[in-house]
Amino acid sequence: MNITIRRALPADAADMAEILSRSWEAAYKNIIPAEYISEKNATRLALFRRIVTGEDTGHCVIEKGGKSIGIMWVGPPKQESHVDTDDIDDSFYELHSLYIHPDFWRQGIGSEAMEFAVSRARSAGKRNIILWVFAENTGAISFYEKCGFTADGAYKLYNCGRELKAIRMRLAL
Repeated sequence: MNITIRRALPADAADMAEILSRSWEAAYKNIIPAEYISEKNATRLALFRRIVTGEDTGHCVIEKGGKSIGIMWVGPPKQESHVDTDDIDDSFYELHSLYIHPDFWRQGIGSEAMEFAVSRARSAGKRNIILWVFAENTGAISFYEKCGFTADGAYKLYNCGRELKAIRMRLAL
């Protein structure tokens, strides 16, 4: 595959916002209400302008032929007060997000991005990687299972215009 994964830079904010917006519209159209997706998409550019700084090493852009086609964020797990994370220690990394523009779905790009995430976790000395995925997002769950992830029983609830359950999946490295 002819892709490059690199650290996101402030100049990537607009492309990142576009990728995330189109991904949400396609991936979550039957999961999250359209009004909620539209409201979130209206804030994407400001979000990425705020979080993608020159010092940011976790957010990445996936390129093919010099064009931004995906985004991902991998790094230490987030500490969330509403989720029991007692079983998550320093041996873990988290794939916080992986979004490929829908025009590039099912071309092996997600698999290469996952290899990148696993490699980054290993190079940081981690032995496990976790991620969260909506329980109704069966396509993503199937993809993660093909990559070796399994649901570990942890879950959290989100209000995305309606209550949604997200399950945690993990992979031993």
